[in-house]
Amino acid sequence: MLAIQHFNSSGATVPSNDMAMLHKLEMKGLASPNATAPRSPTSASLNMTLGILFNMVALIILVKAYNRFRRRSKATFLLFASSLVATDLAGHIISGSLVLSRYSASTSSSNNGTFCFQGDPDNPDPSCQFLGGCMVFFGLCPLFLGCAMAAERCLGITMPLLHARLLTTARTKMALAVIWFLALFVALLPVFHLGDYTYQYPWTWCFIRVMHGTKATDLAYMILFSSLALSSLAVAFVCNTISGITLVKARLRTRCPSQRFSVRSHDTEMVVQLVGIMVTSCICWSPLLVFGLISATLSYTGSLDTDKTTQYSKLMVTGVRMATWNQILDPWVYILLRRAVLRRIYRITKKRASFKGRALRSSRWETSSLSNSVKNSVKKI
Repeated sequence: MLAIQHFNSSGATVPSNDMAMLHKLEMKGLASPNATAPRSPTSASLNMTLGILFNMVALIILVKAYNRFRRRSKATFLLFASSLVATDLAGHIISGSLVLSRYSASTSSSNNGTFCFQGDPDNPDPSCQFLGGCMVFFGLCPLFLGCAMAAERCLGITMPLLHARLLTTARTKMALAVIWFLALFVALLPVFHLGDYTYQYPWTWCFIRVMHGTKATDLAYMILFSSLALSSLAVAFVCNTISGITLVKARLRTRCPSQRFSVRSHDTEMVVQLVGIMVTSCICWSPLLVFGLISATLSYTGSLDTDKTTQYSKLMVTGVRMATWNQILDPWVYILLRRAVLRRIYRITKKRASFKGRALRSSRWETSSLSNSVKNSVKKI
């Protein structure tokens, strides 16, 4: 391989047979036992179990809240939130089952003394194509839904009359259908030869081709996927910022009656949850989007050598694991950032602050009384 690299750096043309051999050597280097990630299905099973459990708990909470609150603005938000959690739950069940089967197949082959990932990255099988489509679909759906929820709350807070007139239950369900259809359309683009899915290191999951043999369509597909995801996060950030500023100004400017204060309290709760969703999505999805875009660009331009291939392959694994945790952490946003929980945390914090204040005042009083007694004793002497 060193001889091929030296021959290539001298400016001569590398024969196609040598390039194929170099590609195989790189693949073998990643597939060696020393370079592969652990192939135990324990972590995949744990992530899948936690994701299903947390999403089911959050879905039950949201369904009960939807049946309890019949206020239109709250009902619209809860319908979006329930759809997001249900989508995350379906993503954990479908994608998690496929990844778990890949781990099991890899483990069984390694126990037989052979390394077999049951597929060639250059010629992925239909199961890999399906898993790659699921990764794109269940990746875009939560980001699109988070963006739609932020836009809906921004409209409800800044223009409540227009929100009440436009956003009916039927239109909300239609918007959900459009979001799911758009994500499905993007996921099915490789069927029309606009991009391709392939096995990714350590050969237990599939995604857009970003490492080996990246074509112009693959690079364009990765740019499209990253652009849609990052644009959704950017729009959600703008809408949440506008909603937060509007709520703060409303609280500082007026003294509302109890009923109007209750409505503002619901708005605050929903905006806090949206900010939690946005922050979680940014932290969990940004590494995969950035690493995938860089890897595809380097692979397409031919700048991805053996060392960079190994490095970016491991970075992609880290990115997809963080993206998986987004579906696990999303339910906790609804579980922990509810108004009842926030109110309880506020009361506990207030009690502790008041207790510390009383203790500090008591210590100051004891200090002052002690100094006064010392002064009186000195005067008597």
